[in-house]
Amino acid sequence: MTAPLFVRLDASDNVVTATRSLQAGAEVEDITTTALIPSGHKIATRAIARGAEIRKYAQIIGYASDDIAPGDHVHTHNT
Repeated sequence: MTAPLFVRLDASDNVVTATRSLQAGAEVEDITTTALIPSGHKIATRAIARGAEIRKYAQIIGYASDDIAPGDHVHTHNT
């Protein structure tokens, strides 16, 4: 059995957490990562506009400081 590439705990989440490092171009759900995603870091699963909520575990964990595209690395540089 192959371990999943990411964890999503709630359908309302707009980010998932990588379970291992993923190279740019990795397929996650219906999106492709745009950059290297370190293990434990977040990946946007849909577009997140500047100022919009970032949701993980069905909770607001921050707000986008820039527009974030599906597949982008979501971390301190854009939250």
